[in-house]
Amino acid sequence: SFYFSSVEERRISPPQQTKTMRTVFGAPAPSRRRSRTTSVLALAACLAASTRCDAFVAVDRRASVAAIGWTRDRGLETAERSKAPRPWRSARKMAAAESVERPPAIAQRDVRGLRAAATKAAMCSFIASMCVTLPISVSVVKLLEKCGAIDTTRRENLSLRAGKFWARWLMRILPFASVDVVVPEETAPEELQEPTIWVCNHISMLDIFMLMAQDKKVRGKKARPLKIIYWKTLENNPVNKLFFKACGFIPVEMEDNKDGDNSYNMSSFKTLLKMSKKAFEDGFDIGILPEGQLNPTPEKGLRPIFSGAFTLAKMSRRPIRMMALSGTQNLWHADDAIGMDVRSRKVKVRRYPSGRKFSSSEEFAETFKNVVGEFGATGNDLPDNELNAWIDGSRWAEIQAKNTEENLAPA
Repeated sequence: SFYFSSVEERRISPPQQTKTMRTVFGAPAPSRRRSRTTSVLALAACLAASTRCDAFVAVDRRASVAAIGWTRDRGLETAERSKAPRPWRSARKMAAAESVERPPAIAQRDVRGLRAAATKAAMCSFIASMCVTLPISVSVVKLLEKCGAIDTTRRENLSLRAGKFWARWLMRILPFASVDVVVPEETAPEELQEPTIWVCNHISMLDIFMLMAQDKKVRGKKARPLKIIYWKTLENNPVNKLFFKACGFIPVEMEDNKDGDNSYNMSSFKTLLKMSKKAFEDGFDIGILPEGQLNPTPEKGLRPIFSGAFTLAKMSRRPIRMMALSGTQNLWHADDAIGMDVRSRKVKVRRYPSGRKFSSSEEFAETFKNVVGEFGATGNDLPDNELNAWIDGSRWAEIQAKNTEENLAPA
């Protein structure tokens, strides 16, 4: 009765019936001379198929009706269909396919099809917009400096504020990522005003944009502005060079660019120390990425950790505070073979409780690996007891005590 009432309400004409049946069945439609009952049955079959019913009827050229099964989701998804058994595939090909190992970070896909394409388009639009708005904003600020209206420190501060403003608002206009910011429940305002060295993992080219866009939520509205220490080779990009120079970011040169075999150029590192000292005096904090390079496999942990952050903290007598990123690699992966193959929109940014001064570079490296490395790999923290033990240093003290006992034990 539902299908018959639908026919009377919609009053579908015979030409529309013809087009509908050809689309669904790929068979010649009944002529206008067919009876009204035949047209009603044909329309019922089309309506049943379009509403994803569990069964529908099909009409052939002679208006015969046959029950045909119909799945609710119109077949398996592409991923599930690829896993289904294929008898025609040779055993050799199936064994080769099963032997291929894929990293966990790229094996899961939360978005696909049109949604993934739309996310990629929004992300590319965001990056293109940043490449346009940043040079314009920075050029205006530099013009004010040349006119004598502001000094160098003010120019750096305004350029950085302009970058954060555009990153924040463009992400609201083009929401290509679903960002979850995790911060401690209570943070004393005076802690954010203390000169600090901030460290974070590095898993995507989007990291700098994400940190700028979420800076108010992550570090607080009253936090000191942040100067980033960056690899000087990034100045090969003219937009990067213009923005980094305007913000007073601190460049550092490397002796080599081999994976896991980088070392700081000593003359460049001395310049870094001088510029960092001046930045603290001018009211800035310092941000550094201890891995030194993009990490193409965050699911396996961090890359080798440089001791530069610890050395800078020790010489400047400043505490180190940790931040962590997870999920940006699923938008823009560090591996060029994957690139902007969008797999998920979920991004997490984490700020950990109050910083501390580490006793050695080994302690800093192990703490950073266990705390930030775990969050970057899984998107979740360690269990509370273990996390607090690493942050307050008690876990490292236990490890050192155990090693001392082992060394003193008789052979």
